[in-house]
Amino acid sequence: MKYSTIAVVYGSDSSEWEVSCRSGEYTASRIDGTKYDVYEIFARFGKWNLVAFRKKDSMLVTLPEGSRPEIDKTDFSVSVYGEKINFDFVYIMQHGKPGENGLLQGYFEMLGIPFSGCNAFVSAVAFDKYSCKNYLRDSEFVKCVPDTFFRKGSDIRSFSEKTVEKLGLPLFVKPTDGGSSFGITKVEKAVDLPDAIKFAFSEGDTLIVEKAVKGREFTCAAYFDGKEIKALPVIEIVTANDYFDYDAKYNGNSQEICPADIPDALSVQIRDVTAKIYSRLGCAGVVRMDYISSDDGLYFLEVNTIPGMTSASLVPKMVRAAGLDMTDFLTTIIENS
Repeated sequence: MKYSTIAVVYGSDSSEWEVSCRSGEYTASRIDGTKYDVYEIFARFGKWNLVAFRKKDSMLVTLPEGSRPEIDKTDFSVSVYGEKINFDFVYIMQHGKPGENGLLQGYFEMLGIPFSGCNAFVSAVAFDKYSCKNYLRDSEFVKCVPDTFFRKGSDIRSFSEKTVEKLGLPLFVKPTDGGSSFGITKVEKAVDLPDAIKFAFSEGDTLIVEKAVKGREFTCAAYFDGKEIKALPVIEIVTANDYFDYDAKYNGNSQEICPADIPDALSVQIRDVTAKIYSRLGCAGVVRMDYISSDDGLYFLEVNTIPGMTSASLVPKMVRAAGLDMTDFLTTIIENS
C-alpha cells in the first residue's frame, strides 16, 4: 500500500453537513482495517476535531464530546493520548463548502498531503454548475440544458421577464454552488420566478435558471482504477415528486433502479459520456454525473465530485450492481487518487 494512515474528513459549512456526516461515517467504516489506520475528523466552521479512530486490526474507538482532540491546522496533525499522528492520505467526504468547492483541496495541496478526488481547480469548476456547463457546451458527445445565469444584486424583475421569454416554462431555479437540492425550486408560473430566485440566494450569491427538459433521469459514476477510467452501472431515478428533491433523495420518495432497465445502446452511451466528462474535466477519485434523456438526446445536468456515500446512496448501489466489494473499491480509490 502507498498509504497507511487515513483521515476521513466530514461535516461542512453548508446545509449538507448532516448528509456529509453520514457519508463520512459510512466511508470510514468501509475502509480496509487490515491495511490502514483510519481517523474520523468532524470539520465545521473552522473547528476540526477527531471524533473516532480505528487502528489496523482493532476496534473503533469513539471519543466522547468534550474530549475530542483538535486538529493542528499548521500541518494537519492530531495528538491522541500523547502520540502525534500525521496523516499520509485524506479521504474528503465534505459535501458542499469548503470540501467540494476546492478550498479544502487547496489546503491539502499546499501541505503536500495526497487526498481523494479532484484537485482544487477541477473541484472549483465542477462545483459551480454554470462554470462546469461552460466546459461542456461545445462538446460533441452531450447536450447541456439551456439556461440563464444571475448574480445577486442585479434586477430580478427584468431578468425574470427575459428568462421566461428565452426559455419558456416550466423552469428550474438552482444555486450554482449547492447540492442535495437545497435552494432549488421548480417554477410553473412566471409570477413565481422572482420568489424562487430569492429562495435560491439562501444558498449563495449566484444561480442558474434552467429549462425543464422532459425525459427520464439517469445518473452514472466513473473512477480511475490505476490503468483506465471506468464507468459504473447506470441508475434510473423515478420519483412521484415534481423532481428529485431533498425529500425524494433522503426520505425514500423515489425509486433508484440499478442497473437501469434501458436498451444496451443507451446504457453504453451514458457510461461512455460519463467517462468522457471525467476525462475532459480532469477528474480524480469517484465522480458522479446526472442526466436527462429526452426525445432529442442526452442532456447533462451536473457533476458531483464528492457524491453521497451512505449505505443507501447512489454510488454504493452502483458499486454493488457492478459486483464489486465496497472495501476493495475504496482501496482502489485511495491508492489511485
